[in-house]
Amino acid sequence: QVQVVESGGGLVQPGGSLRVSCAASGSIFRVNDMGWYRQAPGKQRELVASITRGGITNYADSVKGRFTIARDNAKNTVYLQMNALNPEDTADYYCYAAVITQRFANDVYWGQGTQVTVSS
Repeated sequence: QVQVVESGGGLVQPGGSLRVSCAASGSIFRVNDMGWYRQAPGKQRELVASITRGGITNYADSVKGRFTIARDNAKNTVYLQMNALNPEDTADYYCYAAVITQRFANDVYWGQGTQVTVSS
């Protein structure tokens, strides 16, 4: 089994910063792509940022220049540093990990989500 667990969400004022983290654990041979999606109330889930095992990153246009994704392959952990937050960033943030298990099966695993609220 593989578990993906997020942490670090919360309430922040507009213009503030927040870092969320996500760790994959369990029967893992290798973790390939990792990333974050978000879903705001009444809206579709959207990709925020992704990162390959080799460190190639991809960002949604709405967060470019404000958010930074990074990872630690030794810890199977991905981080999302969010700066200059605004109320439009309020959403539930979901982490995913594309995993090759110890039985050499490929699958994408999701975390349970962490809430980020930007409000004064």
